[in-house]
Amino acid sequence: MSNIKIGFIGSGNMGSAMIGGIIQSKLVDADHVMVSDPMEDKLASIKERFSIKTTTDNKEVATFADYLFLAVKPNIIRDVISQIKDVITNDKVIISIAAGTPIAAIEEAFGKTVNLIRVMPNTPALVGEAMSALSPNEEINDEQISFACKVFNSFGKCEVVKESLMDAVVGISGSSPAYVYMFIEAMADAAVCDGMPRAQAYKFAAQSVYGAAKMVLETGEHPGVLKDAVCSPAGTTIKAVAKLEEKGFRDAVISAQLACSEMSREMSKKK
Repeated sequence: MSNIKIGFIGSGNMGSAMIGGIIQSKLVDADHVMVSDPMEDKLASIKERFSIKTTTDNKEVATFADYLFLAVKPNIIRDVISQIKDVITNDKVIISIAAGTPIAAIEEAFGKTVNLIRVMPNTPALVGEAMSALSPNEEINDEQISFACKVFNSFGKCEVVKESLMDAVVGISGSSPAYVYMFIEAMADAAVCDGMPRAQAYKFAAQSVYGAAKMVLETGEHPGVLKDAVCSPAGTTIKAVAKLEEKGFRDAVISAQLACSEMSREMSKKK
């Protein structure tokens, strides 16, 4: 177990999910984790669940931590940085999950050289199945990025990417759970039309999506190969696939995802 101290500013859904992953994986001892939040009732709940240190003082957690997670909304990240920047020394690592906030904007807010990793996780972190993209600045070394990857792998999977790919990441993983939920809902609606009870329909649809995704990850096969394996000649599946193609399924998904990435790009320009 590592002696590294980890701090969180913000104990919302994403912050709590990350803390849970760290504690469950035994990456560090609970005494080596601290979280700050202005709401004392949230801190009490976090302390009861994970037995970690808590505080309402952002500067206290920033002083405590070797790796400091800024798990806050992008509209307040500059205010948070202004509170803590005086206690950030050059041996600390800052990890920001503020959506749409580029590395350059965060560095500018600190007003000095900092070890910084920009991260885009997604909401399946809440069930230990996040997909996170990590983009380090030039100050981060191999040991630091390796430890950061261990943290994010404790509640899902992660990849290191160039910051120029972050807008694509928003489209393919940051926002994509919403597309998948729509797909599951539509599948369930169709099953309900066929007479299946709704709760049962959601279970069938969700488990089928989960299993199909697991097949892609664990077999290493191209998705098209896996799709072809289900499509018997003149069978039920190929009829469904043909109808999806007729209705522009792939084009709709690609267009939606590119629109998402473009919106992320525009938001980043305003920082």
